[in-house]
This record gives sequence, C-alpha cells and structure tokens, in this order.
Amino acid sequence: MRNETKLKVKSTFEKRFRDGFPLIYKEAILNKDEEIREGTIVRLVDEKNRFIGKGYYGIQNKGCGWLLTRKENEQIDQRFFTIKVKGALKKRQQFFHDKETTAFRIFNGEGDGIGGLTIDYFDGYYLINWYSEGIYQFKDFVIEALRSLVNFKGIYEKKRFDTKGTYMEDDDFVTGERGEFPIIVKENGVSLAVYLNDGAMVGVFLDQREVRKTIRDKYSKEKTVLNTFSYTGAFSVFAALGGAAKTTSVDLANRSKSKTIEQFSVNGIDFEAQDIIVEDVFNYFKYAVRKKLKFDMVILDPPSFARSKKHTFSAAKDYKNLLKEAIAITEKSGIIVASTNCSTFGMGKFKGFIEKAFKETGGKYKLLEEFSLPNDFKTSDDYKEGNYLKVVFIKKA
Repeated sequence: MRNETKLKVKSTFEKRFRDGFPLIYKEAILNKDEEIREGTIVRLVDEKNRFIGKGYYGIQNKGCGWLLTRKENEQIDQRFFTIKVKGALKKRQQFFHDKETTAFRIFNGEGDGIGGLTIDYFDGYYLINWYSEGIYQFKDFVIEALRSLVNFKGIYEKKRFDTKGTYMEDDDFVTGERGEFPIIVKENGVSLAVYLNDGAMVGVFLDQREVRKTIRDKYSKEKTVLNTFSYTGAFSVFAALGGAAKTTSVDLANRSKSKTIEQFSVNGIDFEAQDIIVEDVFNYFKYAVRKKLKFDMVILDPPSFARSKKHTFSAAKDYKNLLKEAIAITEKSGIIVASTNCSTFGMGKFKGFIEKAFKETGGKYKLLEEFSLPNDFKTSDDYKEGNYLKVVFIKKA
C-alpha cells in the first residue's frame, strides 16, 4: 500500500471540493510548502481534519494533483484503475462496432474519473497520454488494466510532463507489437495517416471529428476553402472530399507540407491540385488582402498559444483580431469556421469575440451551428474547464 499524505484545504475552498471539483490546486492548500513526491496518495481534509476526498499528487500546468474518490476507505490500487478503465470502455462500445471510424478516445481524464490521464484508440493500437510525473507512477496499473480488458496490437505512450509541461522525447513504445507507421485509420470513412512514435502529436486531433464531417457533408461543395494553422491538413482533406473547388492549407511548420501531401495521398486526392503553403498565417492574411484574394470558407483553428519570429498569439487575448483578419478575406455569404481549444474561457465569451470582430469591421453575420467535444471525450459536470473545445460555424452576411 502506498504512503498517504494529508493536505489541508483552506476553508474558503472547502465547499468547492465537497461539491465535486476534482483538480487540486496550490492556492487551496494550507500546507503546500511540504515536500511531496509525485504520485503520492493525498488525503484532502478540511481545517478541522474532516475527510473531503482522496487522490494523487502530480504537478501539471493546471494544478498539483487530482481527486479520485470521495470514499475514505477506497484504495487507489490496481482494482481501482481496472474498474475506471472498464467503465470508460463500456461507454465507448458503439465506437468499437463502427467500421467507418477506427480512431477515438477511450479514456478522457477527469471525465472518466482519473485526471491527468487520457487513452486513445487507433485501429488496434492504444496511446496513453500522461500529463504529470504523478500519474506516471501508476503506469503499471493502467497497462495491466488494458491487458486484462482489451485485445491490442500494441500500446504506445506520450509523456507530457517535462519541466516546461511539454512532451518528453522518447521511443514511446510500451508493449505488444511495434506499429508500421503510418497506421491508416478511418474517420467517418476518410483515411488518416497517424504516427504514434514520432513526437508529441500523432497527425490528427480526434476531438474535431464531428466538425470535419460537417465541413465535408454540408459546407464545402464547390467552395474555395482556406484552412489556416492547418497542421496535417485534415480539414482540407474533408473539404476536398466534400467537393471543394480548391483547398489552401497554411501552416508555419515546415513538416506540415509533407504531412498534408500524405493525408491527401492516402485518400487518392491529387495534392498538386491543392495549395499547400508553409508560412506564418498572419503574413498570409496580409498577402491575401494585398492580392485581393477571397475565400468561400475560412477555417480558423489556432493553438491556444503560439509564437513565431514576428508574432505571439494567445487565444484569450488575440482571437478577436484573428477573426477580423479572416472576415476581410471571406466572400459575402461565405462561412468562417471559428474553433478554439482554449480552456480559460467558455462559449459565451467566445461568441463575444465573434460579435466584437464583426462590429469592429462593420459587418453582419449569422451563427449557423456550434460544437463542443464529441461524446467519446467524456467530461465532468464538476469540472467545466475540461469541456475546452468551442467551434462555431459563422455565415458572413
């Protein structure tokens, strides 16, 4: 049995934890200066030493650990992890039966009862993301849970907890058989090339599945589409398969070009008929204005925070101005797909950015539809920040 350490909660934060909030954060703890090892089981108590909950200590960018149970005598052991993973798998059964989609999330952190841990499925391979050294101390429990519950080709992992909170370069292979990459997975019938062994990212963000399908099925036919911050071009591929007249993908990363060519190619699309541009998106906006370029659809899916030589972008501060740049090069009656994964503000504030951007450019607009996380990305009602994705389809009047 692991050692337990007591963490005393300030009275002003007590109700929040008792009501179910799962993230342990330093400001809430009275004895926070104690040296606590990552992965230590912590008991949260109030100022009168009354039990609140039990979890683990693990520093990540959001806090210093997660509550896992409100039951004082529940052990955080192999059985605990196996039950949590089993429950999560049960909720995703319909995905395992869908031949058109072979990549999805099977465990989503605090939404499935264990903050700091996610597990994704890629056609027989499982990828575990560890978001702190603390949760990584439970690695054997998680691997054993998967071994006992599922058949797998192989298991890979991403350790996202170096000193800057970023990905730690590693081989990433854990057990089973090594994959031959790229693995070609399906998403709503579309092929996507993924790499589980090559850096922090695998080649596709699974949380955008419904958005990509909507772009393909409803909005891209015969349209000119600009995909900014395009990464490996997945939105462009779906637009092209939906009958887009032409797609233009723009991303600053050099490797985005070869990765985008690959995604077009595995779907039998002539990539030479598309534009794939390696450039700072903000410079491209200026170029498009100079050349009087306009698009029927502009897709905006920037990282929450990004830095290039000339620009620093923060979604919380700069999204409104990014929208203004997009509005300037969107055709009348054109569509802007505005997306953010920034967890520091909600949908209401995001729509406020949209309203201000159109007001300041003197334009009118209509909100067509909106998306948050798909249902394999299960979230907790007690932790609203976990439901980070906000996507709005906007029609420029």
